[in-house]
Amino acid sequence: MDLGIAGKWALVGGASKGLGWGCARALALEGVNVVMVARGAEVLDKAVDDLRAETGGKVKLIAVAQDITTPAGREAIWNVAGGPGKDYDIVVTNAGGPPPGDFRDWDRDAWIKAIDGNMLTPIELIKATVDGMAARGFGRIVNITSSAVKAPIDVLGLSNGARSGLTGFVAGASRSKIAGQGVTINNLLPGKFDTDRIRATLPAMAQKQGKTVEEMRAIQQAQIPAGRYGNPQEFGAICAFLCSQHAAYMTGQNVLADGGAYPGSF
Repeated sequence: MDLGIAGKWALVGGASKGLGWGCARALALEGVNVVMVARGAEVLDKAVDDLRAETGGKVKLIAVAQDITTPAGREAIWNVAGGPGKDYDIVVTNAGGPPPGDFRDWDRDAWIKAIDGNMLTPIELIKATVDGMAARGFGRIVNITSSAVKAPIDVLGLSNGARSGLTGFVAGASRSKIAGQGVTINNLLPGKFDTDRIRATLPAMAQKQGKTVEEMRAIQQAQIPAGRYGNPQEFGAICAFLCSQHAAYMTGQNVLADGGAYPGSF
């Protein structure tokens, strides 16, 4: 299927590895020019080089080693040489999730950091780009959030709260005037994917249940109807579809990718 987005410009956060890399890769393979953002320059540069080799140099790939959750980082993205300024056709927001833990241990600074990274930063990126998308008659915004928005996880309280706030904002913003101007905003909710994030959260979960990390991994995968963790490539394919011409009638949705783990009907 031709997704109809070749030649467009995308901004992808957290693009050096994991789910962000999966989205950047899927878009680039569809002929989209991608500005790939992450904090670690060395890992990011390698990711860009590898993807440039895979695409045969047919698309523009620009690495921006910045912290997108800061005003300075966002300013660097808008002004990067060879980029589209703020005239992105596609924006995939993706910031690292807050650490797991016990809510009793989190002070105000921990909450502000979580909200800033996982709620306010996506809103700032949307605010900076959405009017240009509407003026051009095409725009796709995909926020990578978490399955915890639908089924909260006790040790991920910071994520539960911050990402739920973003979900509420998107529910309203996506249904405003821009919905009739060719712009969609959707949230993509990953369940358990084989990324650094799962490897970071497993120890806390294992300790809470008196298990080893290996035991906890096996337990989790057994609880997923698909019988495994997801991988970044298949996550990226879902993201690319949401960014495509074919998803023009989908907006304000929370698309869950979790191998069937969520047991509800809605």
